[in-house]
Amino acid sequence: MSSSAASENGREDASNRSFWMPGNYQRTVRRSEDYFQACNDLVSCFQERARVERQYAQQLSEWSHKWRPVVDSSPLYGSLLKAWTCFLSSTDRLASLHGSICRSLVSEDGDRIRTWQKDSFTKKLFGGFKESQDMETGFSRAQKPWAKRLKKLDKARRAYHKMSRKEHVARERENHAEGNPDVNIDKQKKIQEEREEVQQEAQKVRVRYEKVLEEVNRYVPRYMEEMEAVFDQSQEEERKRIVFLKQAFLSINKHLDVTTSESFRSVYKELHQTLMSIDEQEDLRWWRNNLGPGMPTDWPHFQEWTPEKKTKKGRKEGEKKDRIQQSTMIGGVRVRALYDYVGQETDELSFKAGEEFLKIEDEDDQGWCRGTKDDGWEGLYPANYVEVV
Repeated sequence: MSSSAASENGREDASNRSFWMPGNYQRTVRRSEDYFQACNDLVSCFQERARVERQYAQQLSEWSHKWRPVVDSSPLYGSLLKAWTCFLSSTDRLASLHGSICRSLVSEDGDRIRTWQKDSFTKKLFGGFKESQDMETGFSRAQKPWAKRLKKLDKARRAYHKMSRKEHVARERENHAEGNPDVNIDKQKKIQEEREEVQQEAQKVRVRYEKVLEEVNRYVPRYMEEMEAVFDQSQEEERKRIVFLKQAFLSINKHLDVTTSESFRSVYKELHQTLMSIDEQEDLRWWRNNLGPGMPTDWPHFQEWTPEKKTKKGRKEGEKKDRIQQSTMIGGVRVRALYDYVGQETDELSFKAGEEFLKIEDEDDQGWCRGTKDDGWEGLYPANYVEVV
């Protein structure tokens, strides 16, 4: 095949695929149904991502739970023990945050897409969608007169090409007879007359073809205007779909982008601060004063014998013990906050990292202690948010 023939075929194929050719508007009509399926795929895609977030949150919690007893019984002490413990408490907070990402992807983003999908696509009783059917009707109505003219033009073109081939054969036959001595004059004359007759018929067919082509070209502006009107409606619907999905993608990205989350940054900021507060001198001093030479010691000294005082046993002695125990509870233990905490209930304390107050009740089964601040405010707080001073 020559390059010119190949080029001609290429142009013909491009023309046949053109939007303006009969039936090729179907690609535009199918966009509505394609978007409906795309919404289903989007929801499935990010529901699976939500499961990944949930599994990751579970793995973080399991890791923290597994290592907490090891950390609690570790030989480390002071700021090093506090730093190691902070890794576990930070992981618990991260697990909670990744769990919230899972819930956001499902309950916010997934439900939002489903709701928009339901509002934007109206299913028909026997399948398909009203929006697609409306576009199909509009394009079909605009293209029907053009398709009829195009069919008439194609018929006239084929008739003209058929007659042109017939004329070409007659001309070649005449040229062959003129140079051939074996063909007599009468035969040559008859061939010439046949050629002239075919030529005249071809001219008539050509005139009809040109007339039909002119009619088609006159109709082109109207055809384009009507098709453009329907296409513009389709484009507007497509614009709305694109705008919605853009907002949906941005919402998903917001939930997944931990780099912009203040909650995530707070976890790592507090962890970094705890690690930077590791102080070897303070730890060595604590060990010296609590487990080393700095410990208070009752050195041996002479002790006089004193007779034991007899006390009445019974109710008064029990009341005295209760008073002693009560005073001990009221005195409490001085603690320092490791992190900021804002009470969620009226019976909870709120405090800032570094703030000191008294612990007046030990940790319960739920991990809560009771404390009282210097201003007299009393309430519950998470036990792992403080350290003993």
